[in-house]
Amino acid sequence: MTLSELRYIIAVAKEKHFRKASETCFVSQPTLSVAVKKLEEELGVILFERRKQDVIVTPIGKKIIDLAEQIIERTQDIKTIAQESQGDLSSQLKIGAIYTVAPYLLPKFIPEFNKQSPNIPLIIEENYTHVLAEKLQSGELDLAIISLPFQEPNIETMPLYQEPFKVVIPPQHELAKKDSKISLNQIKDETVLLLGAGHCFRDQVVETYPNLMHMNYQSDRLQKTFEGSSLETIRYMVASGVGISIFPCTSLSERDENLFKIRELAAKDQANRVVALAWRKTFPRTEVLAAFKKVIKSIDIPCTIPIDN
Repeated sequence: MTLSELRYIIAVAKEKHFRKASETCFVSQPTLSVAVKKLEEELGVILFERRKQDVIVTPIGKKIIDLAEQIIERTQDIKTIAQESQGDLSSQLKIGAIYTVAPYLLPKFIPEFNKQSPNIPLIIEENYTHVLAEKLQSGELDLAIISLPFQEPNIETMPLYQEPFKVVIPPQHELAKKDSKISLNQIKDETVLLLGAGHCFRDQVVETYPNLMHMNYQSDRLQKTFEGSSLETIRYMVASGVGISIFPCTSLSERDENLFKIRELAAKDQANRVVALAWRKTFPRTEVLAAFKKVIKSIDIPCTIPIDN
């Protein structure tokens, strides 16, 4: 059994196809196929059910591939530990962040991190929570900035800050003429624009205010049309008068006052989310974690409440 063979079966499981797996591993298909067959014979089990168009991972195959991913991850950790023991902290740091956090936090975080830790190159990725979780588990990402709750095996989290939700209203709307806080009862007959499935912020809003979904689906709403949109798309839809929405406060700035009106929720309807850092329990670069925490504490993130750890 070799590390190459483990990488091959991981690739086949991911691609569900031998040819595609061989391309990602930069070997010929016969080479990969022979190696996988050799490993199956050595273990005495079938890892994949071969079909004409694709392959299916067997139950025992899934268990073995899960373990193979951990082994490959730990081999990289060995290299990292060796580098750090020699004072080399220059290995790149791969950070993922959810779509509703990345554009508003990272422009503040990255320059300060580069200033405080200039020898650590950053690789940044925006994605959905479930994709970041998968990449964190596989070692494709070192850290992820997500929103709680985030319950994943072998993953640790550290709350960074808490931020409230706010209501955004078209400038010509009747509610925009009032300076008072907005209650859900006041928007029960409005078109409420929400992010599409896959966005954790949408899930949090729907979980906190379940009646919003009920209200939207009881009438001819445009919400379905715009599911899957980004906050930026919804921002301009609100500005054009299509409907109102609920945003995390960090996504709002003074420039938005020219687009629409921003209002706080009434006390009984107030809610917030907690943004957190996530990493594998086996992540060996403790100095990097310390550097990340230091930077987060040093930057100003408007309208949020820092969480001390």
